[in-house]
Amino acid sequence: MKISTSNRQETPDLKGLSSAEIERWAVNQGLPAYRGRQIRHWIFRRLAQSFGDMTDLPKKLRSTLEQTVDLQCLEITDILVSRDGTEKYIFKLKDGHLIESVLIPERDHLTLCISSQAGCAMGCKFCLTGSRGLIRNLEASEIVDQVIQVRSRVSNPNRLTNIVLMGMGEPLANYSNVLKALQNLISPDGMNFSHRKVTLSTSGLVPQMRKLGQDITVNLAVSLNAANDKTRSFLMPINKRYPLSELMDACRDFPLPSRRMITFEYIMMDGINDSEEDAENLVKLLQGIRAKVNLIPFNKHENSQFQPSSAERISRFQKLLIEKHITAIIRKSKGPDIMAACGQLGGHLSPSNPVCNVHDVKGRCAT
Repeated sequence: MKISTSNRQETPDLKGLSSAEIERWAVNQGLPAYRGRQIRHWIFRRLAQSFGDMTDLPKKLRSTLEQTVDLQCLEITDILVSRDGTEKYIFKLKDGHLIESVLIPERDHLTLCISSQAGCAMGCKFCLTGSRGLIRNLEASEIVDQVIQVRSRVSNPNRLTNIVLMGMGEPLANYSNVLKALQNLISPDGMNFSHRKVTLSTSGLVPQMRKLGQDITVNLAVSLNAANDKTRSFLMPINKRYPLSELMDACRDFPLPSRRMITFEYIMMDGINDSEEDAENLVKLLQGIRAKVNLIPFNKHENSQFQPSSAERISRFQKLLIEKHITAIIRKSKGPDIMAACGQLGGHLSPSNPVCNVHDVKGRCAT
């Protein structure tokens, strides 16, 4: 048995490798392929944070791997805890940039909202993340490791059943890394999440949407927010490149398993997209699509130029959709007091953030 002693910095991050790739890596290290499978099992299923944790590997091999291979882990610099139980994790990447993930408590499970980029280039006017621009794409390993780090810290890891790529960034603008991360999340020899419980949200990159439907089976959510091109182009610059006609064609063509629907996210902004005419236009737009609509009151942030629609206006909008046999759900925002709600991510990202704090919204220790 011969282990490569090449520079640690040249070692691929094992959390970003596929099953076949980690087997090839093991063989290249002079190990049998099954050692790669063992290591993969420890990383994704037993949430090992170091080779020393992998107790069914020979002790000498564990020691050698610790000295020669980086099993990189995202650094948690802060955890903010909301009044409603939502937790926002702030992670430091290996180059010092910061990203955020949000753990959302549901009645019988936990949902984790993860990021695919540091920052975002889409420039949606209602989104704080987009107002700060794109820093870089996340590597596949950095996307998956958000799940590993959070799941290893919850009291009952089995309660974390749902993953949504709705955090910082446009997932389809980082296609190759996101696809590899998704494959590791849902693979039976990866983290083994059900593809029924994994959702990718996009602002509407049409070519990548079509490719996604061919490459993998996960839930699709589309950030829509308007039912006419003029309003949507005002809110979302991507609409000028892929207008609603092209976006809806891609949605109609998207392969959906039996009884599955595309979710359309519709952020309700006072006087912008919440009129009865907007609701009627949305009904027409969604014809021929197996759709459900999440109506989300706009969440304020420091760069905000909008106001949320009133509860009465949102209820009226919902009623008009339901009358036309469209499933429409009013989503209650989770974690707005810690800037963890939809459109608010990025509000706590600063290199001067204190390290290793876990506190509630009033600053009290939550450990």
